[in-house]
Amino acid sequence: MAKLQGFEFWKTTLKGARYVVAPMVDQSELAWRLLSRRHGAELCYTPMFHAQVFVRDVNYRRENLYSEVCPEDRPLITQFCANDPEVFIQAALLAQDYCDAIDLNLGCPQMIAKRGHYGAFLQDEWELLEKMIKLANEKLSVPITCKIRVFPEIEKTVKYAKMLEKAGCQLLTVHGRTKDQKGAMTGIASWEHIKAVREAVNIPVFANGNIQHLSDVQRCMEETGVHGIMSAEGNLHNPALFEGRSPPVWEMAEEYLEVVQKHPPCSLSFVRAHLFKLWHHTLQIHQDLREELAKVKNIEGLAEVSRQLKLRCQEEIAKGETDTSCSGGLPQPHWICQPYVRPPPKEPGSENTPKDPEVKGAKRALEDTDNTTDSLSKNKQKKKARNPNKNFCLEQKPKYIKCEQCGNPKGNKCVFSLCRGCCKKAAYKAVADCPGHGLRFKTKALKIQAAEMENGQLNGSIQEESPSIPPDQPVAQAVA
Repeated sequence: MAKLQGFEFWKTTLKGARYVVAPMVDQSELAWRLLSRRHGAELCYTPMFHAQVFVRDVNYRRENLYSEVCPEDRPLITQFCANDPEVFIQAALLAQDYCDAIDLNLGCPQMIAKRGHYGAFLQDEWELLEKMIKLANEKLSVPITCKIRVFPEIEKTVKYAKMLEKAGCQLLTVHGRTKDQKGAMTGIASWEHIKAVREAVNIPVFANGNIQHLSDVQRCMEETGVHGIMSAEGNLHNPALFEGRSPPVWEMAEEYLEVVQKHPPCSLSFVRAHLFKLWHHTLQIHQDLREELAKVKNIEGLAEVSRQLKLRCQEEIAKGETDTSCSGGLPQPHWICQPYVRPPPKEPGSENTPKDPEVKGAKRALEDTDNTTDSLSKNKQKKKARNPNKNFCLEQKPKYIKCEQCGNPKGNKCVFSLCRGCCKKAAYKAVADCPGHGLRFKTKALKIQAAEMENGQLNGSIQEESPSIPPDQPVAQAVA
């Protein structure tokens, strides 16, 4: 049977899917996908899998894709990160029977992607990408798709998209942000870039970015002309987004936990992360339960914290506290599923933003060396609260003190205040022990001497002449 291509693939295999759940590391697992499908999602992606690990580790494959064949979880696209054509194809061949298409991640902007050389950090290596996609298009029985980020220039983004299409990409998801738009610098996604790509290529295009409500879905489709809308963070905060509903958080939390129980195993860390997202706004108010949610060690414990949050919210409702004054200015009460809107990047020259990089560096240096609570970052203040004796001054930390002889970092508990190499020489010369580096020259010498005395190998004259080992005499000479 011939492999379906482009629009035929989208219309037939993907059933013309318009509402799409994004591939999210450790977040778009089976239970969450099933919950999202119940509430309007028409297509889901797996989390991003590492192609090399997928090839070599059968347990990784079993836990992430092979664990349960679930007819409800289709259509499904499996995403991989990779930078080697052969490894990518091997992984895709192992996965193709469990999904409807294979997606190549060209959009991850995180530091781990930079270190591993994949995701958005491949977007300038067009020759490599062309080779990977061509090979996948030839070898796989399912279509190959791509998820990309844009370049600052619309023209270059369009050229990039057309190259991927020519190489064999059958569906393109465009995240309208550059690889530098992340964290505090996330900003607004450019639908203008997405529209330009949609008009330039002859394959289906999905849009990603700025999707927080169903109204955003409709507006994006009208403005860009794309065939589908992908949601990541919007979906995590409100899995009923594609239904156009904003239900109470506990409704979604309870239903998710029910799915988790029905489709085990599901990693505790995944479930905890989802509850943190769902209850995000409420946890800003009930900090004690936030701490409890972070500490519990099983699914039952997570469910109990969620139940306690529900009870507190219902108490507020019973008291008539349904306005948003206690919700930090949110458009709806904090117990309603709604997106988290990141504060925009601070403008240069604002009160809290150093204008000069040197000033910023000086502020960080002050933060690192000054041990007062007021000057520490929030993260370090938390560590200080857990351990009041914790020291953040680098100059006072043993691992930053240099060896007196060679300048390398000295051992934390070295009796000579030296690095291991210099300590070994000094301990050997002095016939001494250094517990910090695990050196036992003196102990070894004394054991040898004691053994020889016990066996009667030392005569009285030697004992008289050599009552002890001179401190500056090597072991070999001392026990000869």
